Amino acid sequence: MYGLIGKITTHSGQRDVLIEILIRGLADMPGCLSYVVAKDPSQPDLIWVTEAWQSKEAHAASLGLPSVRDAITKGRPLIAGMERVAETTPMGGHGLTRR
Repeated sequence: MYGLIGKITTHSGQRDVLIEILIRGLADMPGCLSYVVAKDPSQPDLIWVTEAWQSKEAHAASLGLPSVRDAITKGRPLIAGMERVAETTPMGGHGLTRR
């Protein structure tokens, strides 16, 4: 498995709009085991994204999907900064099958 933890800072007041765009862009992503979009409770413009994929290749392939490309196009103007906090190797957990 392949995992990512990302930190997205939106322009002021745009967090909820970006969250909706990200969640709508999640449809039909082959190889995606988990994709969680979360608000930071202490910073009003911060979003955390935690992902688990069957493989690094499945994640890379998702970037070419129409729904993902549309979310990127719509969301990019709302983003003040992005950071890949960590690449991980998920080992299992609720909803994940250990491989």
